[in-house]
Amino acid sequence: MRCTWCDSEYTFTGGEHFTIEAIMDRVRRFDCRLVQVTGGEPLAQHEAFDLIRYLCDEGYEVLIETGGYVSTAEIDPRAKIILDIKCPASGEAERNDLSNLERLRPDHDEVKFVVADRGDWEFARKTIAEYDLEHSTKAILISPAWGLIELQELANWITASGLNVRMQLQLHKYIWGPDVHGV
Repeated sequence: MRCTWCDSEYTFTGGEHFTIEAIMDRVRRFDCRLVQVTGGEPLAQHEAFDLIRYLCDEGYEVLIETGGYVSTAEIDPRAKIILDIKCPASGEAERNDLSNLERLRPDHDEVKFVVADRGDWEFARKTIAEYDLEHSTKAILISPAWGLIELQELANWITASGLNVRMQLQLHKYIWGPDVHGV
């Protein structure tokens, strides 16, 4: 495989386990000081917390994109959190660990809502108000669920709300298509 950003080669095989030091060695080979830890849910792997700390110790800017159902309490405070709050249409809203919203920092962290319909938009608005997210986060991102909502309709709801949020498109899906992975 090749890294799509720097064209460096790396290989991961299914089920292969890497030590933190092996991962750090691979990260050091990239000419990049920004590392985003993501996945399905990276925090579901206990070792992720140690990896995040090691990355921060070596001076990397570390972004953690988390699905929001695992506690963020033990994440190294030097890392920046992008917390994905699941909306009702996802079928996963009950899994949200809403205590994570209380730990967000206005100078570091972001929150994201993927909106599929008007009900999801109302859920996002209510959550933004209830947790004062406009003041407790660096950014609030509203992403349309691919193929489930008209972009103009969502943009109109955002504009009419007066909320300080950004509409964020999943550009990789527009550029390479919705079924392409690894870009």
